[in-house]
Amino acid sequence: MPAARTVTPDGDVILLVSAESAAARAAAHAQDDDLTAVIEITDVAPVSVPHRIRGRAWLTGWLTAVRGSERAACAALLAERRPVDDLPGTAGRPAWVMLRLEVGEISVDDLWGAEHVDPDEMAAARPDPMAAHEAELLQHLASAHSDRVGELCGLLGAREADGMTATPLALDRLGLRVRFTGGAAGSFDARFDFPEPVADICGLRRAMGSLFAAAGGPSLGIPPDEFRGK
Repeated sequence: MPAARTVTPDGDVILLVSAESAAARAAAHAQDDDLTAVIEITDVAPVSVPHRIRGRAWLTGWLTAVRGSERAACAALLAERRPVDDLPGTAGRPAWVMLRLEVGEISVDDLWGAEHVDPDEMAAARPDPMAAHEAELLQHLASAHSDRVGELCGLLGAREADGMTATPLALDRLGLRVRFTGGAAGSFDARFDFPEPVADICGLRRAMGSLFAAAGGPSLGIPPDEFRGK
């Protein structure tokens, strides 16, 4: 497991790994020869729910050690993601080394389906502003507002909500995904889109407030069809 990772503007993945790791030793042994490697990423829901794995991704490419003038720039990118005191370049033998994966192929299998992703698309993508807060927010919704989350089933039309447990499963700038389990309708996921993408916590608070109000009914002044469950 890398201590930290980040993506360069060109779409390469920079990994901070132990100098004693198999990956570091293999990259050092290969020198400038092509060393094929695969990064497997597993996304696990931060809440207690059946089938917690939300998705997997595989990045295949060519692994090399970061050397020379590139070290400082890559170390700065990693420090933005996760500061580490013992970065490469410190006095003595480094405890960590930086590796670069030049990505050639990406496969994703997640809640939206399975597909291949063009490496250029990953290079052009930007982090979702909710990513850093998602785990905490989902855990808060599940522990403190599970009754309100359950009310969202009312936005799904004819589906039967009696006896169902609702667990917030995923959150991003575009909406909230909820897993409903234990009812007569069986288990299913539903995604509730926000009226517009949110850029920060303040925007998310407004969007979630509107979503819960819509689930409460038209008397609250917000038409339920402003949101759509999928």
